[in-house]
Amino acid sequence: MSEPDAASAGGKPAPSNLVMRVLAALVLAPLTIAIAYAGGWLWALLVTLVSIGLFAEWLMVVGAASTALTGAGTIVIAMMGAAVAFGGLKTSVIVGLVGGAVVTLMARGKFVWAATGFAYAAAALLASILVRKDLVNGFSALMFVLLVVWATDIGGYFAGRSIGGPKLWPRVSPKKTWAGAFGGFAASLAVAAGFAACGIGKLIPLLLISAILSVVSALGDLFESAVKRRFGVKDSSHLIPGHGGLMDRLDGFVAAILVAWIIGFLRHGVHSAGSGLMVW
Repeated sequence: MSEPDAASAGGKPAPSNLVMRVLAALVLAPLTIAIAYAGGWLWALLVTLVSIGLFAEWLMVVGAASTALTGAGTIVIAMMGAAVAFGGLKTSVIVGLVGGAVVTLMARGKFVWAATGFAYAAAALLASILVRKDLVNGFSALMFVLLVVWATDIGGYFAGRSIGGPKLWPRVSPKKTWAGAFGGFAASLAVAAGFAACGIGKLIPLLLISAILSVVSALGDLFESAVKRRFGVKDSSHLIPGHGGLMDRLDGFVAAILVAWIIGFLRHGVHSAGSGLMVW
């Protein structure tokens, strides 16, 4: 997730923008948690809609958007989401590979950028659904990833705002600071400590995982910033008041949930990735 520029620079964001950010978060965060708790087709539907939005925004950012390309991508991603939601992971992957190839070929001069955007959205789709599908630890694993990403974002916001100091990577994101980066990292470790204190996982493994996911989340943020800077775009869209677009809000989560699923998959397999992430 993108750390606010004004905060990262040590300045104060416009009050109206800050109010909009807070109000939007107060609505979206509980709604996301409620749907994540429900799981099943409801979570899959939300993730599918968001992934379609991510692909559409990516096409707009890289200047490849068209009705045909966006429409084709929407159909393929919707088919992938439906397949994996009802247990057809292999079908979803095949649809993604074949449909994604067709979609990206339609982009012609923007082939590489369209392919990257489709892979970005498809990875977010599959990882988010597969982590939650673990019947034993899916919800706790998903909440762990969400809270680590949110803590990284919020900790970075307030540390950057109150401390300021040297810039993290001026060429890519001129306003972000090292203070914000370390503040977000420290906040993510507090999430791990909180889970362990509640008896959900062991402290040391959770601290290590939260550290990895926090860094990956920050790198996902920088990756999106680099893409937007490459094409001279400030916000991926204006869909969310005070936050910008889905890419602006979910850049860190996309990277973190993918890495979280990979860790869980390597330890406990495709269908128990949540347990692989949380049980040590």
